[in-house]
Amino acid sequence: MSMTGRRTQGSGSKDSGPKAKFSQLWPYMKQQKGLLTVAVVFSIIGAAVNLAQPLVVGQIISTVQEGNDVLALAIGLLVITLLSALLSGAMYLVLAKAGEGVVLSARTSLATRLLRLPIAEYDLRRTGDLVSRVGSDTTLLRAALTQGLVDGAGGALIFLGSVIAMAFIDWLLLVLTLLMISVAVAAIGITSRRIRAATTKAQDRVGRMSASVERALSAVRTIRAARAEDRESDQISKDAQEAFEQGVKIAKINSWVTPIGGLAANGAFIVVLGVGGYRVATGETQVANLITFILLMFLMIRPVGQFFSAYSSVQSALGALARIQEILDVPLEDTDAERAQISKRKAINATAIEFRRIKFNYPARAEVALDANGKPIEGAEPIMSEPKEVLKGVSFKIERGSRVAIVGPSGAGKSTIFSLMERFYEPTGGEILLDGQSVHSMLRSDLRAQIGYVEQDAPVLAGSIRENLLIGSPNATEKDLKRVLSEVNLTTVLKRDKRGLDAEVGEQGIMLSGGERQRLAIARTLLSAPPIMLLDESTSSLDGLNEQRMREAIDAVAKNRTMIVIAHRLSTVVDSDQIIVIDGGKVIGAGTHKQLLRSTPLYKELAATQMLA
Repeated sequence: MSMTGRRTQGSGSKDSGPKAKFSQLWPYMKQQKGLLTVAVVFSIIGAAVNLAQPLVVGQIISTVQEGNDVLALAIGLLVITLLSALLSGAMYLVLAKAGEGVVLSARTSLATRLLRLPIAEYDLRRTGDLVSRVGSDTTLLRAALTQGLVDGAGGALIFLGSVIAMAFIDWLLLVLTLLMISVAVAAIGITSRRIRAATTKAQDRVGRMSASVERALSAVRTIRAARAEDRESDQISKDAQEAFEQGVKIAKINSWVTPIGGLAANGAFIVVLGVGGYRVATGETQVANLITFILLMFLMIRPVGQFFSAYSSVQSALGALARIQEILDVPLEDTDAERAQISKRKAINATAIEFRRIKFNYPARAEVALDANGKPIEGAEPIMSEPKEVLKGVSFKIERGSRVAIVGPSGAGKSTIFSLMERFYEPTGGEILLDGQSVHSMLRSDLRAQIGYVEQDAPVLAGSIRENLLIGSPNATEKDLKRVLSEVNLTTVLKRDKRGLDAEVGEQGIMLSGGERQRLAIARTLLSAPPIMLLDESTSSLDGLNEQRMREAIDAVAKNRTMIVIAHRLSTVVDSDQIIVIDGGKVIGAGTHKQLLRSTPLYKELAATQMLA
């Protein structure tokens, strides 16, 4: 059987998936303790009211047999019934509010965590699966943490009260009833153990499906142009089918709960009716006692059913909570141990950034073993990929206020250098200095406040121009926004729409051209006025006009700050103070354009292909 690899999504061997403990549900309950306390009180009062109903009915029957007036008892029974209904409605409202509070808390804490995970975690996980954990997994906590557990409190009181009352009425019938129920409890308990693992797998499949949908929609124009709609649709359908199959497995497990519980209830009723009827016929008990006992029996069986429902809900919630907790357990970028080692920021140094013998490997990844048809092999151990060495002892210095370019062929390690400057990853060897101080002695937030970063794809978020500009500088004024747009030659976009700064840019900035997206990303970074600016591949996909505008924008923003640019088009960087040539993860040359033409063959070759030699 052939095997290949896929990034793991929390699956692998049967026991390797994430697991959650019941104690991990408590923090979510604790946040809603006020509402849950009210619900428990309502549940207990409701239980007492429900227990009174069979006793009143029995009293009515006895009173009728004695020929006495039952009007007062009938009115009392009506009041008790109405009170039970009101308590049930009030408890439902309180539980619904508590349940939504639980989901809100889980979603906000998970979303907050997702935005602060180490960057390497996003490399290992699919966006759609992470979104599924926020949207889908969190909803499963609602029933388990409210209806299931709170109903259990009132149900326990009803069960205990019913057993005590039934013991006083007829202990023999009670023993027979408990025997029937005990068999059902054992059978359902064994069956329900499988629900948690099945739910985890089901949510994992839903996550895969969400990831496939997110992947297709994020590149829908490419898919349309390639006429790949059917292939992508087939992949989504395949993932949806796997989610369906896991859902059916859970349904099959749950399908045993109701018939077993019903069989136990019916069996207990038949036994009680038969044995009780015989005892009435022989005069060992009264008809009123038998009817009261039967009513109490059904009242007792109901919380048993609630217990099984609560148990199934809790098991399902634990399966979903395992996927939530897997993310919440991932350490944040700045750990408490790192915070304790933070030293005071040193004064500005003549050398802005220095790399000393930096080495870096992308970590090995756990990948799911797949069969020849591309399906995960159940029970197979994850396959570990080999770590990829990207940088091999890179050293250079960048003086403050200078303009530096980093060039080299694709895959040479240029973008990785920027990622290390931002501490998205940690080097496997060597040291990075900012103003002569190791970046490891700084909080990442403090480091990034000194460095503006325009990514390779210049991402633009859905929303307005104003919203995109304010991401990093929420207090900037409208004057500031127009100023930075002017600095990057982007004021024309304000004139195309009467809404100006409030004009929508579309999903991923589709309403803007490639050059406009890049310049908007630069303007966004400029608002925070960082002393160091990183521009990654900022001109690699632009036409001549946009390249010229981008070059003018770079010239404008380079004033009074350190500028480091990665570009494939050397025409935008030939006048840099220093050009660093990277190839195969090593620095093979550094100097000005003229110096490198004489000293570095690779740079001369790159320049020749662009007619700059």
